[in-house]
Amino acid sequence: MTRMREEALEAPDVVAAQLAANAARVEALAALLHARPPAFAMTVARGSSDHAAGFARYLFETALGLVTASAAPSVVTCYGAELRVKDALVLAVSQSGESPDLLATLEAARRGGAHTLALVNAESSPLARAAEHVLPLTAWPERGIAATKSFIASLSAMAALTAAWTGDPALGAALRELPGRLRAACAADWSAAWPVLAAAESLLVVGRGYALPVAQEMALKGKETCTLHAEPFSAAELLHGPVALVDEGFPVLLLALPDATLPGVLDVARTLRAQGAHLLVASAVPEALALADTPLPLPPPLHPMLDPIVAVQAFYLMIDAVAAERGLDPDRPRALAGKVVRTV
Repeated sequence: MTRMREEALEAPDVVAAQLAANAARVEALAALLHARPPAFAMTVARGSSDHAAGFARYLFETALGLVTASAAPSVVTCYGAELRVKDALVLAVSQSGESPDLLATLEAARRGGAHTLALVNAESSPLARAAEHVLPLTAWPERGIAATKSFIASLSAMAALTAAWTGDPALGAALRELPGRLRAACAADWSAAWPVLAAAESLLVVGRGYALPVAQEMALKGKETCTLHAEPFSAAELLHGPVALVDEGFPVLLLALPDATLPGVLDVARTLRAQGAHLLVASAVPEALALADTPLPLPPPLHPMLDPIVAVQAFYLMIDAVAAERGLDPDRPRALAGKVVRTV
């Protein structure tokens, strides 16, 4: 068993432990945010953590109407700008909490008057020490170079904060069911995708809404573990040009999750099918799976904000197997020297 697979299989237990361990912190932070509502939010992250930060944007904007944007750390580290972020919520996300550019950006935000929050795996890290508030991911240690359980833990922590901040009982109840649904996703049979992706040179990964950050994460893992040229697109953006890439047999991994975006995603699936794409469709929706050349079934839906987390759980185990089919070791990605990347 690869380290990547081993750690991905630990994710359900990590999420269960995190939700219990962080409950009091989450409630206290939600009460503070109620008392001092931020004017807007900004996220600070790189790599998989930046995809997780994109998920926070969808949660905050749909559930709270809180405009959220991603920071460009070079604005601080290369150009020396001071940030005017008074009364904003600045959320830094990192597995290691050690990258200098994230630390510098968070410190600049704090000087600029922002409320600062770090979601980190390492509570003793420089990033955690620099933030006013910390939500531990509780996925430590994560030794695999390809992040798995820490990404899933980042999403669950953001969903827990959103549930407490909004006081949404349905989301809160669904979160309690999330570890069980993640275990079900570990048992999902996606082996039909192995030969398709083992032979592929390129891949489009398509999602929309809450699923888009997960599509971005899936594409990154395709590159990182399988040296597969995988690119993520919104189902809406795909039609603004990139769809021209698709011809007969071109593989497209489509996330068709049951939320308000589903009708549009199914329309895109039909368009891609008409162009001859090989559709790999990840879904629990029979109508969506019926459009697939390679159906990738998911467990029954849980909640629109949580179903993408379930999808990425199943994906991690599949892409680990695809790496083996391609003769690669996902624990030793090409050109990556170690797990912690320090950028400035």
